[in-house]
Amino acid sequence: MELDKIEEKDLKMGAANQVVFSETLQELAANDRQIIAVTSDSRGSGKLVPFGEQFPKQIVEVGIAEQNLVGVAAGLASAGKKAFAVSPACFLSARALEQIKNDVCYSDNPVTLVGISAGVSYGALGTTHHSLHDFGVLRAINNVIILAPADNFETEQAVRFAAESKVPVYMRIGKKAMPFLSDTTQDFEVGKGRIVKEGSDITLIATGETVYPALKAALVLKEKHQVNAAVVSMHTIKPLDTALLDELATNGKPIITVEEHMVNGGLGESCASYLFQKAARNPFKIMGIPDEYTVTGSQIEIFNHYGISQDGILNEAKTLLEL
Repeated sequence: MELDKIEEKDLKMGAANQVVFSETLQELAANDRQIIAVTSDSRGSGKLVPFGEQFPKQIVEVGIAEQNLVGVAAGLASAGKKAFAVSPACFLSARALEQIKNDVCYSDNPVTLVGISAGVSYGALGTTHHSLHDFGVLRAINNVIILAPADNFETEQAVRFAAESKVPVYMRIGKKAMPFLSDTTQDFEVGKGRIVKEGSDITLIATGETVYPALKAALVLKEKHQVNAAVVSMHTIKPLDTALLDELATNGKPIITVEEHMVNGGLGESCASYLFQKAARNPFKIMGIPDEYTVTGSQIEIFNHYGISQDGILNEAKTLLEL
C-alpha cells in the first residue's frame, strides 16, 4: 500500500489496543517468567483475565489502590522483574503521581505504567474518569518515555519495546477497536514518528486514537480538494521526534496537531514549543480538548463535540489552507 495512495476501503479493522496489549504480554510472559502484571482491580478492564489464568504466579492484584500499585511495581522492578502496572489512565496518572515521580522515575526503576481506557474512553462516566492531563504531568517528569500507540501494530511493538526497556515507560491505550492504519511492514521505533500517509500541502500530526480521524480527513482533502496531506502518528510523545518535525516544517506549510488530551501540556504544545524555538513559520493549530468543563457522552460524541473528527479536522485544514 503506497503511502500517498491510501483509501479507507484498504484499511483492515483490528481489535481494541487493550486486547492487543494483553495478548502480546501473554505471549511474552510464556517465555519470560520475569514479566509480572500488577493490577488495581483492573484485570477485567485491562483484558488480563486470560493472562491471570495462564500465569497465576505472574500477576499481582493490589485492589483499588493506585499508589500501592506503583510502589509494588517499583519494588518488583528493583528486584529485576519486568513489572507492568496496569490501571485506568485517569487514576494512574493522578492518584499515583508522587509514586511515579519518586519510586519509578527518580529511583530509575524500569516499570511500564499502562494507562488503560485512556483519554475519554470511559465516555459517559464523565470528567472524573477522563485522562486529559496525563501527557502534561508526565512530560514534566524526568526519566520516562511516553507512548500512545494508534493501532494494533503500534501497540504490539510498544509492548515488546517496554518489556525490554531499561528505563520507565508510560503507555496510554484505549478500548475502541482500531483499524490498521498503514502497511504493518513499516519499522516501529520509539522516538520516531510513523508516517501513515505522505503529502506536501499540509501536515496532520496526531497520536493515539486520533490518528484515524486525521487520516480520514486527509483522504477527504485528497478526494474533494486535491490537497495532499501528510499524516503522522506521533506515537512517542516523549522523547519527541524533533528531526521529523524539522523535516515537516521545512516547506512552511500548515501543521495541525490532534490529540485526545487537553490542549494544555500535550502533543500540540510540545510540537509548538520546539518549532517556535527553531523560528519555524508554519501556520499552526492545536486540536484537542479545550480548557473548560468537559462535556459528557460517548467517546465519539465527545470527539464530535470538540471537532476531533473527520469533519472537524477537515474544517481546520480548510481554514489554514484558505479553501
